[in-house]
Amino acid sequence: MSNNQPFEPACPLPTTDKKTVQLAHGGGGRLMRDLIQEVFVHAFDNAMLAPLHDGATWPVEKGTLAFTTDSYVVHPLFFPGGDIGSLAVHGTINDLAMCGAKPLYLSAGFILEEGLSLDVLQQIVNSMAKAARAAGVSIVTGDTKVVDRGKGDGIFINTAGVGLVPSGIRIVPRLIQPGDAILVSGDLGSHGVAVLSVREGLTFAGDVTSDSAPLHQVVGELIESGIEIHCLRDLTRGGLASALNELAVAAKVGMIVEEAVIPVSEPVRGACELLGLDPLYVANEGRFVAMVPESQAEAALAVMRRHAVSGRAAHVGRVTERHAPPVIIQTVVGTHRILDLLSGEQLPRIC
Repeated sequence: MSNNQPFEPACPLPTTDKKTVQLAHGGGGRLMRDLIQEVFVHAFDNAMLAPLHDGATWPVEKGTLAFTTDSYVVHPLFFPGGDIGSLAVHGTINDLAMCGAKPLYLSAGFILEEGLSLDVLQQIVNSMAKAARAAGVSIVTGDTKVVDRGKGDGIFINTAGVGLVPSGIRIVPRLIQPGDAILVSGDLGSHGVAVLSVREGLTFAGDVTSDSAPLHQVVGELIESGIEIHCLRDLTRGGLASALNELAVAAKVGMIVEEAVIPVSEPVRGACELLGLDPLYVANEGRFVAMVPESQAEAALAVMRRHAVSGRAAHVGRVTERHAPPVIIQTVVGTHRILDLLSGEQLPRIC
């Protein structure tokens, strides 16, 4: 060789360490087969997955299909109230729910870094399986890839989901109209603060746990109750502030919200004050904003408050005619300020 060093071939098969992910686990051979059977198939077992084909098939019911995909790169992998596995399931279910869909089936793609503990992988996969069963959905197909040590972050997960929207239901941003009530399903900021506390080793007064949870049941009951839902949006990256700005621009309307009635828990509020964060921009994984006619706001709140995940639902503002800037917040002291999009990233790696 050009550097005059002897060529030293390396065997891709692990010889001693079988407690961590090896490159051979992604090589299509015996170790990959064993990993799929012992870790993934065992945890996700269902009739549609059992054939282990290149995809899954199912009969189509009456209605409109909804489809979504998302990727999860949260660090750390485990945090108060959840982990990257349950987060991946909840996040994809919630994207379907925001379309008014009943989630049916998920796929799961794993990018594993060489050296990841197999015990950690099993814990994450078991968490995904538990979250899927609790939500009444099945993980029916998937994929596994392994990257070299140092070229990943332990594990990245991609999930895609398919759901069924009932006939006659249409929930999209352009249906938002002036006069609509703006409803928030619960207190804000818990997920971002929970992840940050573990990542940075911080302790706050009061327990802060992630709000990660599936939202399809409360959305389903809103639909069944006959509430005229114009739009729904889950409040993930960028929090409530970013979601409102995105929706206002898409619907070509203005929005005004009242700071005093936006629910934020005292531990989260205290943590945000300490760290110089605005809880309206902090990510959530089990909260959503709904736009409904003002005349149906109280009925919608009554439905939402029957569910633990939305027990602190609140009417926080109204939709107006288009104005610039699109979103204004009335502060607790009676003044107004612009609730704009962030120019940078407030809390990296929270989903």
